[in-house]
Amino acid sequence: MMRIAILGVGAIGGVLLGALSDTDAELVAVSRGENFRILSQAGLVLHTPEGPIEAIPPERFVTVDSEAGPLPTDLRGSCDAVLICGKADSTPILAQIAEELLSEEGIAVSLQNGMGHAETLAHRLSRARTLGGTTTHGAWRSEAGTHWVGRGNIRLGRFDNSSPEGAAAMLMTKLEEAHLEPDWSEDIQCTIWTKILLNVAINPVCSIAGVRNGALLEVPELWDQAFSAMLEASTVAAASGVDLSEIDLEGTLRTVVGATAQNRCSMLQDVMAGRQTEIDELCGAVVSLGESVGVPTPRNAMLHALVRGIHISSSFE
Repeated sequence: MMRIAILGVGAIGGVLLGALSDTDAELVAVSRGENFRILSQAGLVLHTPEGPIEAIPPERFVTVDSEAGPLPTDLRGSCDAVLICGKADSTPILAQIAEELLSEEGIAVSLQNGMGHAETLAHRLSRARTLGGTTTHGAWRSEAGTHWVGRGNIRLGRFDNSSPEGAAAMLMTKLEEAHLEPDWSEDIQCTIWTKILLNVAINPVCSIAGVRNGALLEVPELWDQAFSAMLEASTVAAASGVDLSEIDLEGTLRTVVGATAQNRCSMLQDVMAGRQTEIDELCGAVVSLGESVGVPTPRNAMLHALVRGIHISSSFE
């Protein structure tokens, strides 16, 4: 029987935990603070895209507090796969926890926003035990639970673009059984960059305007800002050696925004809650990389500055 750990049970982590609860996989949920308390005492409430609400009891998974010190002995080296969904600034500590949880043949997957997370994992675990990944499932959290508002897919791949074997193949099977629509990427860098383009288009504009994703299709001026940021980032990708020429960028953006129209993107959720956003790992990273390859990025620089300004303003009393 496969054991899978989800590190960072926020919105997307909650979707994964809830969906995988319908399979025979053993599950480990790693979280912290109030979220850990709720998961360990009350379980997970998942509002599915089709309407029904699923209540997953805490007995269905093992809960771990990431801030509580050493892992229980019986969990060390016990997991076949670790799915990392935590915020960008938590990657180093989550990579350490992943290393402790994984068996010798186990694999770690980063499903986080932004650049460089899979590389951080690979530095600690080796490239052979690390997969890059993306997801287009839409979700947000409230006091009522995790709201899975848009079905998408999960794309995984290896750095050398080889086929899935061993634990990777087992994980793909479990994700399929969970109806999470897994797909194996033969060019994971292209896949990750495509997700970065979607993020720099959707997250900052929706966060600044305070709107759900669908507003980008309803307000032409918002769409123009979002698509311009996407095109700008694609130029940076091309200058960095990532070929996205075969991707219909506008069509892809319209499809994802339409499928997640009712979603509050993760950055908007952070802004609303007064939390630190991942704008540095998205638009900020595009700006930095653009500078290194000689590509101007004024739209991403503007969005980066505005979201940082919102964060600063939220700290005023």
